[in-house]
Formats: sequence, structure tokens, C-alpha cells
Amino acid sequence: MADSEPPLPLYVGKALPSGQRKGAGRQTQAEYNLFQRLKQHAQSIASAENLVLTDFRCRYLVVEPVWISLAERFLIEHYRPVRNLAVEGFGNHPVGRYRETGARPAWDIIHPGRAWASRLPANRSVEEVWGDIERHLGSGG
Repeated sequence: MADSEPPLPLYVGKALPSGQRKGAGRQTQAEYNLFQRLKQHAQSIASAENLVLTDFRCRYLVVEPVWISLAERFLIEHYRPVRNLAVEGFGNHPVGRYRETGARPAWDIIHPGRAWASRLPANRSVEEVWGDIERHLGSGG
């Protein structure tokens, strides 16, 4: 990849405006939700014991709410980001008290640090998660 080309995305996500499922939501609310979602992602990276937030860059696309899910799906299918397809859990929110019996997300297995995730049982090893990443990247991403 040439220095002028942007790096391929590691993760693609979306921030739906409040009320999106009901067909409501103002643009200012959509912008606020995007900022909040980016802030949550930054906190996840900063919480990881083996990552440094300043090593990451963020690009975002602001579109009308009707196009959000379509754009996300297209970007995931086109770029096949490793954090979407081989290592689930980066974009996860803390689990509710009734879901604390679930498994620790793969993201948190290889990037420990989020307090809520450390309470969940790890059903896979670090080596198994890295094996998934290697297989994903070996298949052309």
C-alpha cells in the first residue's frame, strides 16, 4: 500500500439516531449519537491493556438515517474488516445483569481491560482467537 493510501479499516460500525427504529430522530440527535459511539469506541481502545489509543485513526461518514445500515453492510462486505468478521465484540456495550452468563467477547480475550468483560467467562484461548485472525487474513480478509 502506498503511503498516500489510507489504511484498510479494522472495524466498521454504525450509530443510529435515537428513535431510528420508530422512524424518528433529528439530525442533531444523529450527530450526538455518532459522537457518543465514537467516544465509546475510544474508551474501549483506551481500556485495553495492550493498545494505545493514539495508534488509531477514525474516519466516519454522515448520511441520512435511511442509508446508515446499508452503508455499514456495504463497507463490511467490501473491506471485510478483521474486527467485524474474525474478532467479535469490539463494539459491544456492557452486558446487562441478566446476560452476565454470556461468554467474553473475542475482542476482550486478546485485548483485556474492559471491567465489564472481565467478569464474563472466556470460552476460548488467546491462541484460538489469534488463529481466527490469521485464517481470516490468510483468506484474503
